[in-house]
Amino acid sequence: MRKLGISVYPNHCKEKDYLDYIDLAASFGVSHIFTCLLSHDLPKDELIKVYKTLTNRAKKHSMSVVIDVAPRLFTKFGIDYKDLAFFSELGVAGFRLDEAFTGSEESMMSFNKYGLQIELNASNATPYLDNIFAYQPKSEAFTGCHNFYPHKYTGLTLEHCLYGSKLYKKHGLPVSAFVSSPSAKFGPWDVSEGLCTLEMHRSMPLDVQAKHLWSTDLIDNVIIANMFASVDEFESLKKLDPYMLSFKVELEKVITPLDKKIVLEELHFNRGDVSPNVLRSTQSRVKYKNESFPVYNPADIKRGDLVIESSEYEHYAGELQIALADMKNSGRSNVVGHISSDELFLLDTVKPWQKFRFYESV
Repeated sequence: MRKLGISVYPNHCKEKDYLDYIDLAASFGVSHIFTCLLSHDLPKDELIKVYKTLTNRAKKHSMSVVIDVAPRLFTKFGIDYKDLAFFSELGVAGFRLDEAFTGSEESMMSFNKYGLQIELNASNATPYLDNIFAYQPKSEAFTGCHNFYPHKYTGLTLEHCLYGSKLYKKHGLPVSAFVSSPSAKFGPWDVSEGLCTLEMHRSMPLDVQAKHLWSTDLIDNVIIANMFASVDEFESLKKLDPYMLSFKVELEKVITPLDKKIVLEELHFNRGDVSPNVLRSTQSRVKYKNESFPVYNPADIKRGDLVIESSEYEHYAGELQIALADMKNSGRSNVVGHISSDELFLLDTVKPWQKFRFYESV
């Protein structure tokens, strides 16, 4: 299942604040928490106490917690890779290895008696995973999780992120990536110019980042990397279906009730015989073939416009199209709305036969 997650950094905020944040996120269906041990300097006993408080609250809401670690912390806290009792004591569901062992250790850890999940750094995009699998691990113990990047201009390219994700999908493993809340103020480090996996996401609205990652079909879990995301942002994320791309649209002030129904209530899909000029959703012309579609807004067509064909186009009448390019209107097509400007790039992700919906911006 595709999941939505948050990040919690207990050494950077008051206990009540992060516990309230967990409660808030849970009320919006968030099911996963990422946290970080790499930025902590507490003694081991105090650290366990802090994280037990966090994980106990998470378990109250049936939320899983994964903690970010590295091999040097195994040495620091005396953790034996053959005995992962430390993580069980913390109460986490698993741990993320920000840096690698040799492959043999990861294989051994996959058979831990606590059922701990092991997340591997997917952003390096090397044969690391193939090396681990050469040591015959318990494959279902592993997942992939990309990095986030606090420093502006240092995030991944989309191409590299997808390449690294495919290395994990080749083995049938789920992959996570991070998005950044524009309203959040901090992460685990002093530098926090947004916390995202993809550099292109750094200034985007939170829900648009999530839509984009899920639309790749290579990212399963989307995690908000910084604290604290706002109620409005959680509400925007709750509207999303992780398995179906939805476009935020602005409808024309003058639109017929039937055209509005077609846009907002019908399930759309892109025809398999794709065009370079428009995405075509044709089932509405079949369903409403006996209805009348008068011409009322034959404006010139811009990229991102929603177009519904009029009855003057005969058997095309009622077909919905999304313009992929600017075009001159024949005078027989109604422009009924527009994709939100910050989502126009998502049009390039739509595949043949892909399903999608629209919802009205407010």
